[in-house]
Amino acid sequence: MRRFPEPIQNLSAALTKLPGVGPKTALRYVFSLLQLPKEELMQTADLIRELGEKVRLCPKCFNYTQNEFCDICNDPKRDPAILCIVETSRDIPTIEVTGAYNGRYFVLGGVLNPIEGMTPEVLRVQPLFKKLREENQIQEIVLAFSPDVHGETTMMYLTKQLLGFSKRLTRLARGLQAGASLEFADEITLGEAFRGRKES
Repeated sequence: MRRFPEPIQNLSAALTKLPGVGPKTALRYVFSLLQLPKEELMQTADLIRELGEKVRLCPKCFNYTQNEFCDICNDPKRDPAILCIVETSRDIPTIEVTGAYNGRYFVLGGVLNPIEGMTPEVLRVQPLFKKLREENQIQEIVLAFSPDVHGETTMMYLTKQLLGFSKRLTRLARGLQAGASLEFADEITLGEAFRGRKES
Protein backbone atom coordinates (compact mmCIF):
# COMPACT_ATOMS: atom_id res chain seq x y z
CA MET A 1 0.00 0.00 0.00
CA ARG A 2 1.34 3.40 -0.97
CA ARG A 3 2.33 5.65 1.95
CA PHE A 4 1.57 9.35 1.83
CA PRO A 5 3.07 12.06 4.03
CA GLU A 6 1.72 11.87 7.58
CA PRO A 7 -0.42 15.06 7.40
CA ILE A 8 -2.20 13.66 4.33
CA GLN A 9 -2.84 10.32 6.04
CA ASN A 10 -4.02 11.97 9.28
CA LEU A 11 -6.51 14.32 7.59
CA SER A 12 -7.72 11.52 5.31
CA ALA A 13 -8.39 9.33 8.36
CA ALA A 14 -10.23 12.20 10.07
CA LEU A 15 -12.45 12.82 7.04
CA THR A 16 -13.61 9.18 6.98
CA LYS A 17 -15.52 9.98 10.19
CA LEU A 18 -17.92 12.07 8.10
CA PRO A 19 -21.06 10.25 6.87
CA GLY A 20 -20.72 8.70 3.44
CA VAL A 21 -16.97 9.37 3.20
CA GLY A 22 -14.83 6.29 2.62
CA PRO A 23 -11.02 6.15 2.43
CA LYS A 24 -10.85 6.86 -1.32
CA THR A 25 -13.25 9.81 -1.13
CA ALA A 26 -11.39 11.18 1.90
CA LEU A 27 -8.08 11.00 0.02
CA ARG A 28 -9.67 12.76 -2.96
CA TYR A 29 -10.86 15.55 -0.63
CA VAL A 30 -7.38 15.94 0.86
CA PHE A 31 -5.76 16.24 -2.56
CA SER A 32 -8.45 18.76 -3.59
CA LEU A 33 -7.60 20.83 -0.51
CA LEU A 34 -3.92 20.69 -1.43
CA GLN A 35 -4.80 22.21 -4.84
CA LEU A 36 -6.13 25.36 -3.13
CA PRO A 37 -3.95 28.42 -2.71
CA LYS A 38 -2.35 28.40 0.74
CA GLU A 39 -4.44 31.39 1.88
CA GLU A 40 -7.70 29.59 1.05
CA LEU A 41 -6.49 26.44 2.77
CA MET A 42 -5.72 28.44 5.93
CA GLN A 43 -9.14 30.16 5.74
CA THR A 44 -10.83 26.75 5.53
CA ALA A 45 -8.85 25.56 8.55
CA ASP A 46 -9.84 28.70 10.47
CA LEU A 47 -13.53 28.16 9.62
CA ILE A 48 -13.37 24.60 10.94
CA ARG A 49 -11.67 25.83 14.13
CA GLU A 50 -14.31 28.56 14.47
CA LEU A 51 -17.03 25.92 14.18
CA GLY A 52 -15.63 24.14 17.24
CA GLU A 53 -15.04 27.32 19.21
CA LYS A 54 -18.23 29.31 18.55
CA VAL A 55 -21.03 26.82 17.91
CA ARG A 56 -22.61 25.18 20.95
CA LEU A 57 -25.76 23.30 21.91
CA CYS A 58 -28.74 25.24 23.18
CA PRO A 59 -29.35 23.98 26.75
CA LYS A 60 -33.13 24.16 26.24
CA CYS A 61 -33.60 22.26 22.97
CA PHE A 62 -30.12 20.99 21.91
CA ASN A 63 -30.23 22.85 18.60
CA TYR A 64 -26.96 24.46 17.47
CA THR A 65 -26.43 28.12 18.34
CA GLN A 66 -23.77 30.79 18.72
CA ASN A 67 -25.59 32.37 21.65
CA GLU A 68 -26.59 31.16 25.10
CA PHE A 69 -29.93 29.96 23.69
CA CYS A 70 -30.95 29.35 20.07
CA ASP A 71 -33.04 31.86 18.10
CA ILE A 72 -36.17 29.70 18.31
CA CYS A 73 -36.02 29.29 22.10
CA ASN A 74 -35.38 33.05 22.41
CA ASP A 75 -38.31 33.99 20.15
CA PRO A 76 -41.28 35.16 22.30
CA LYS A 77 -43.60 34.69 19.30
CA ARG A 78 -43.11 30.92 19.29
CA ASP A 79 -45.91 28.87 20.88
CA PRO A 80 -44.52 27.30 24.09
CA ALA A 81 -47.50 24.93 24.29
CA ILE A 82 -46.28 22.78 21.35
CA LEU A 83 -43.01 20.84 21.40
CA CYS A 84 -41.78 19.12 18.24
CA ILE A 85 -39.28 16.31 18.80
CA VAL A 86 -36.84 15.77 15.93
CA GLU A 87 -33.93 13.43 15.28
CA THR A 88 -31.21 16.00 14.50
CA SER A 89 -30.74 19.77 14.28
CA ARG A 90 -30.73 19.63 10.48
CA ASP A 91 -34.41 18.57 10.59
CA ILE A 92 -35.40 21.96 12.04
CA PRO A 93 -34.72 24.13 8.94
CA THR A 94 -36.60 21.56 6.83
CA ILE A 95 -39.69 22.04 9.02
CA GLU A 96 -39.20 25.81 9.38
CA VAL A 97 -39.17 26.42 5.64
CA THR A 98 -42.75 25.10 5.39
CA GLY A 99 -44.05 27.92 7.60
CA ALA A 100 -46.60 25.44 8.98
CA TYR A 101 -45.19 25.14 12.51
CA ASN A 102 -44.76 27.84 15.15
CA GLY A 103 -43.96 25.88 18.29
CA ARG A 104 -40.65 24.94 19.85
CA TYR A 105 -38.30 22.00 19.28
CA PHE A 106 -36.33 19.33 21.09
CA VAL A 107 -33.47 17.53 19.34
CA LEU A 108 -33.35 13.89 20.48
CA GLY A 109 -29.88 13.33 19.00
CA GLY A 110 -30.69 10.32 16.83
CA VAL A 111 -33.11 7.41 16.56
CA LEU A 112 -33.18 4.04 18.29
CA ASN A 113 -30.80 1.63 16.60
CA PRO A 114 -29.25 -0.80 19.13
CA ILE A 115 -26.99 -2.40 16.49
CA GLU A 116 -25.22 0.96 16.08
CA GLY A 117 -25.28 1.65 19.83
CA MET A 118 -28.17 4.13 19.69
CA THR A 119 -30.08 3.17 22.84
CA PRO A 120 -32.39 5.28 25.05
CA GLU A 121 -29.39 5.90 27.34
CA VAL A 122 -27.42 7.45 24.45
CA LEU A 123 -30.31 9.55 23.14
CA ARG A 124 -31.59 12.61 25.05
CA VAL A 125 -34.58 10.77 26.49
CA GLN A 126 -33.91 11.75 30.12
CA PRO A 127 -33.34 15.46 29.28
CA LEU A 128 -36.66 15.33 27.39
CA PHE A 129 -38.46 13.94 30.45
CA LYS A 130 -36.82 16.63 32.61
CA LYS A 131 -38.01 19.35 30.21
CA LEU A 132 -41.57 18.03 30.27
CA ARG A 133 -41.59 17.93 34.07
CA GLU A 134 -40.25 21.47 34.39
CA GLU A 135 -42.15 23.25 31.58
CA ASN A 136 -45.82 22.95 32.50
CA GLN A 137 -46.98 25.07 29.54
CA ILE A 138 -46.26 22.24 27.07
CA GLN A 139 -49.61 20.72 26.07
CA GLU A 140 -48.82 18.92 22.79
CA ILE A 141 -45.83 16.83 21.74
CA VAL A 142 -45.29 16.34 18.00
CA LEU A 143 -43.17 13.33 17.00
CA ALA A 144 -41.47 14.34 13.73
CA PHE A 145 -39.31 11.41 12.62
CA SER A 146 -38.71 9.82 9.24
CA PRO A 147 -41.19 6.97 8.59
CA ASP A 148 -38.48 4.30 8.30
CA VAL A 149 -37.89 1.34 10.63
CA HIS A 150 -35.75 3.26 13.12
CA GLY A 151 -37.99 6.33 13.08
CA GLU A 152 -41.09 4.20 13.65
CA THR A 153 -39.37 2.28 16.47
CA THR A 154 -38.35 5.55 18.13
CA MET A 155 -41.88 6.97 17.88
CA MET A 156 -43.39 3.78 19.33
CA TYR A 157 -40.91 3.86 22.23
CA LEU A 158 -41.51 7.55 22.95
CA THR A 159 -45.28 7.16 22.74
CA LYS A 160 -45.18 4.51 25.49
CA GLN A 161 -42.76 6.51 27.62
CA LEU A 162 -44.66 9.78 27.30
CA LEU A 163 -48.12 8.46 28.20
CA GLY A 164 -47.53 9.28 31.87
CA PHE A 165 -47.04 12.98 31.14
CA SER A 166 -50.70 13.53 30.16
CA LYS A 167 -49.82 15.52 27.06
CA ARG A 168 -51.45 15.36 23.65
CA LEU A 169 -49.25 13.18 21.43
CA THR A 170 -49.34 13.70 17.65
CA ARG A 171 -47.22 12.66 14.69
CA LEU A 172 -46.80 13.96 11.19
CA ALA A 173 -49.40 12.83 8.66
CA ARG A 174 -47.90 10.64 5.94
CA GLY A 175 -48.85 9.02 2.70
CA LEU A 176 -47.80 8.49 -0.89
CA GLN A 177 -45.81 11.25 -2.52
CA ALA A 178 -47.18 12.85 -5.67
CA GLY A 179 -46.00 10.81 -8.63
CA ALA A 180 -45.05 7.82 -6.50
CA SER A 181 -45.62 4.31 -7.81
CA LEU A 182 -47.63 1.87 -5.68
CA GLU A 183 -45.30 -0.91 -6.83
CA PHE A 184 -42.32 0.68 -5.09
CA ALA A 185 -44.10 2.07 -2.01
CA ASP A 186 -43.04 0.50 1.27
CA GLU A 187 -45.70 -1.08 3.47
CA ILE A 188 -45.50 1.59 6.18
CA THR A 189 -46.09 4.45 3.71
CA LEU A 190 -48.84 2.57 1.88
CA GLY A 191 -50.56 1.64 5.16
CA GLU A 192 -50.48 5.26 6.31
CA ALA A 193 -51.86 6.35 2.94
CA PHE A 194 -54.85 4.03 3.39
CA ARG A 195 -55.46 5.04 7.00
CA GLY A 196 -55.23 8.73 6.10
CA ARG A 197 -57.43 8.51 3.00
CA LYS A 198 -59.99 11.29 2.44
CA GLU A 199 -62.89 12.15 0.17
CA SER A 200 -61.81 12.82 -3.43
